[in-house]
Amino acid sequence: MTTAPLPSALSPSRASDFLQCPLLFRFRAIDRLPEAPSAAALRGTLVHACLERLYELPARTRTPSTAVDLVDPEWARIRDGRPEVAEHLFPGGEGLDTWLESARTLVRRYFDLEDPERLEPREREMRLEVALPTGLRLRGYVDRLDVAPNGRIRVVDYKTGKSPHPRFEDKAKFQIFFYAVMIWRDLGVVPARLQLVYLGDGSVRWYDPTEEELAAAEAEIGGIWARIEEAGRAGTWEPRRSKLCGWCEHQALCPEFGGTPPPLPSPWIPASGDPEHG
Repeated sequence: MTTAPLPSALSPSRASDFLQCPLLFRFRAIDRLPEAPSAAALRGTLVHACLERLYELPARTRTPSTAVDLVDPEWARIRDGRPEVAEHLFPGGEGLDTWLESARTLVRRYFDLEDPERLEPREREMRLEVALPTGLRLRGYVDRLDVAPNGRIRVVDYKTGKSPHPRFEDKAKFQIFFYAVMIWRDLGVVPARLQLVYLGDGSVRWYDPTEEELAAAEAEIGGIWARIEEAGRAGTWEPRRSKLCGWCEHQALCPEFGGTPPPLPSPWIPASGDPEHG
């Protein structure tokens, strides 16, 4: 029996990885194999940064033109911090202008969905790490936390893609309920609203959770962790083939595609939990 070094905390992304494919969870959370970000993922990082920066400005200046003007300096900051990624995605600057304009389009579309001049978020890019009553630690980043004068809490998560068909919205719903469980356990308050803002098609979806629903979500998260621990004790991380395999960077190491996973890391080397962003 092989004992794998599990993460010190579970994030929504890693929980979703395990549900999608236990082997993908292992590659990301245990082996910590490098992955080159896609242009879409990097654009998501850029748009999130612009929306976070927008709320640092005085309310009266939070206009579409001001927000769009944030794209270039925020991209410069990201590019300077990760020049190798920028060169990999846009060698010699090829395709960069079109990509930047697509980011500007998403930032402009945000103003069709909310009026930032009327909002004063309590938190932006809020890092949470909480322990459940079972001892399981959860970790993640909440894009925005709004608190009304009457104390009602709204959790807002920006999505730079299009809203999924209702049959396929389980992943996004699971993630925002994951955040709600953390806030519930950290603050002792059930969020009044969970809001998903889809900038790709300009739609908004929301849920008004009950304490019973959060308790059920907490139990689901605990069940996922129990299965992760079981896989870790056995050292067996089964691949799960699906349509999403086409986007996986690790096909060369996956038995479903004729590959062989690398040896598991030594059990005595701890694997830290991954940061969760947006």
